Amino acid sequence: MSKAFASQADLQEKKVSFTRLSDNAYAYTAEGDPNTGVIVGDDAVMVVDTQATPVMAQDVIRRIREVTDKPIKYVVLSHYHAVRVLGASAYRPQHVIASRDTYDLIVERGEQDKASEIGRFPRLFQAVESVPAGMTWPTITFSGRMSIWLGQLEVQLIQLGRGHTKGDTVAWLPSQQILFSGDLVEFDATPYAGDAYFSDWPATLDNIAALQPQALVPGRGAALTTPEQVAAGLSGTRAFIADVYASVRAGVAEGLDLNRVYRRTLEQLRPTYGHWVIFDHCMPFDVSRAYDEATQHRDPRIWTAERDIQMWKDLEGTP
Repeated sequence: MSKAFASQADLQEKKVSFTRLSDNAYAYTAEGDPNTGVIVGDDAVMVVDTQATPVMAQDVIRRIREVTDKPIKYVVLSHYHAVRVLGASAYRPQHVIASRDTYDLIVERGEQDKASEIGRFPRLFQAVESVPAGMTWPTITFSGRMSIWLGQLEVQLIQLGRGHTKGDTVAWLPSQQILFSGDLVEFDATPYAGDAYFSDWPATLDNIAALQPQALVPGRGAALTTPEQVAAGLSGTRAFIADVYASVRAGVAEGLDLNRVYRRTLEQLRPTYGHWVIFDHCMPFDVSRAYDEATQHRDPRIWTAERDIQMWKDLEGTP
């Protein structure tokens, strides 16, 4: 028989924190569950990543209303994953903003990704019935870089390179050197790399470091409120991505099949990273994607609910 997804047994509620980084920037975090960033400008609020359902987003809205009554005009999608975008309708924004690459990924694989993610990790989709039918569609797209002005406060939306996905977008407050990274950076949480570009990701992290953020809101994990913490988040994410890909490439060079590469990579990485949130959930997806990239698939293949189950069975199944 096969083990169920590691995440399907994860039912424990997490403690939410709403951390003030400046007069304008806040981090909604929950002990390794997906984070949401909040930027309060002179005349409006911007939300970066939405939570997974409109019901879950209501708790973010409640926290926002504790610090401002300004309208929530903008929702920014750091990337296309369902857990980041399906709560958007709760904010009633004037605009939903994403990179053109993210838009293209929603067109290409949004429906499959939605079914895949909900099946993998049901706790993160509380009241999933509150999600409107269809996809969360951007109303504004951009390529490379754009600025949104919240009164006198500039928010730069920037594509610094591929990593977690090909459409990754960061939100940057240049006047305060505060960065919202999406899942390009994690802190004490395992990066999910099932749709990643392993060979590009380290350079993208270098591009983040070059901005010299003084504070950073990662995709998962606590808000990083000092330059030292930011450096730790960047180095930890970089090391994990490099270690996974190095182990997988070594196995491929030896002619090992995916199952043997997975077993060896899991054994090699568990002593260093096994205590990170969702390690057991992410590793089959991460190694599968790294194996694809190291062999014949430069671009990530689409994950479907059926492919998820078959992959898990192949890698985690027990006689």
